Amino acid sequence: MAKVVAAITMSVDGYVTGPNDGPDKGLGDGGERLHYWVFGGPWSYAQAPKGQAEGEDAAYLAEVAARVGAVVVGRNMYEAAEHWGGKNPFGVPVFVVTHRPEDEHDSGEFTFVGDFAEAVGRATEAAGEKDVSIGGGADVIRQGLDAGIVDELHIIVAPVILGGGKHLFEDFTKSLDLENKRVRQSRWATFIEFGVRR
Repeated sequence: MAKVVAAITMSVDGYVTGPNDGPDKGLGDGGERLHYWVFGGPWSYAQAPKGQAEGEDAAYLAEVAARVGAVVVGRNMYEAAEHWGGKNPFGVPVFVVTHRPEDEHDSGEFTFVGDFAEAVGRATEAAGEKDVSIGGGADVIRQGLDAGIVDELHIIVAPVILGGGKHLFEDFTKSLDLENKRVRQSRWATFIEFGVRR
């Protein structure tokens, strides 16, 4: 059965970006360390990543990619990723939640939606029998958890303390019960998969 899965990488101290994140530095100051697992090791905004995920990191990405039929992201993530160069990097439909969908030019690569619930509904329809991934940023993941639509929450913990930035659960006051489903570890990350109890 298809699920809604929210997944995000954070630091040991709970940040999903370092300070001063933005279009030229999507993960903020020092935030590149959060995604060493994605690129197989160190990289920086000054020197673009050249590697790719390996071992457990690659296995996690492959498993998720095989299950996902559509992706929902927030406008901030879309902007921070510099629109992924105008090309959809996921290979499945991507729905971008934005307060200004009318400002966007439809290239066919992304669908801009003005309402979170509508974006998830359209993604669910597009995904068919596959999962919907809520890929970030933190705000859309919080909206999904608050709405009670998330079936699984994947927290990828990078072995770094950022000391500042954006917290995953900033101003989130809802109480949730989670079920431990799976934990795996690599050199660059610990992958914790939770079921969200309803």
